[in-house]
Amino acid sequence: MITLYGLGEGFGLPEISPYVTKTEVQLKMAGLGYAKALARPEHSPKGQVPFIDINGAKVADSTFIRAFLERTYGLDFDEGLDGVQRAQAWAIERMMENHFGWTMIAERWLCPANFAKGPAHFFDGAPEGVREMVQNEVRNNIRAVGVGRHTDLEIVALAVNSLAAVSAILGDKPYLFGSRPCGADATVFGMLAGVLTPFFEGEIRRRAEGFGNLVAYVDRLMAQFYPEFEWDLEASLRAPVAA
Repeated sequence: MITLYGLGEGFGLPEISPYVTKTEVQLKMAGLGYAKALARPEHSPKGQVPFIDINGAKVADSTFIRAFLERTYGLDFDEGLDGVQRAQAWAIERMMENHFGWTMIAERWLCPANFAKGPAHFFDGAPEGVREMVQNEVRNNIRAVGVGRHTDLEIVALAVNSLAAVSAILGDKPYLFGSRPCGADATVFGMLAGVLTPFFEGEIRRRAEGFGNLVAYVDRLMAQFYPEFEWDLEASLRAPVAA
């Protein structure tokens, strides 16, 4: 039995972490049964979520979880893609996870209003000073990867470049590479849902809402993989604003 450990529902999302979402969607794509449990990053072998437990064996990091699932169950999440498309899928994943993802983290953790309503509550009940200490650690990590060295406007510009790239690749297709989802779709969906959730305010979210095909893409995949979760971003964006 596979147990997937994540942060759980929150922030207007069925799963707070886009990396856990990636793994959960890939489990659903593969039709593998699993149970889901809550865990904090420090419970993981690598100090991060997601991680899975299969009969006592723990595997951490969404990319290595995918490789483990493919190896163990004879899967190929990129079945049907040619060599160039597989290379493109890998490049898309790295752009979204290792660059775009940090711009989203910056908007959640460094914007005082977003932090107060979101990540700050990870530390409810924690000893005094822990919340500020971890926020400073995240700030240092954002700076270490380079994103935190830029101005707010520059960070938004970088995020928009990634959004525009994914939008161009997707075009009017239902999935990144055609009529069936691949492994990278799970990654892109998790990241886009994370930035488009109405729970947080921010310029990156507002700019993301301007890419109609990305909004529709998230709506489609949310309905496909989380049909029980209430989400219709296109409808909410069309709704008139009360005076």
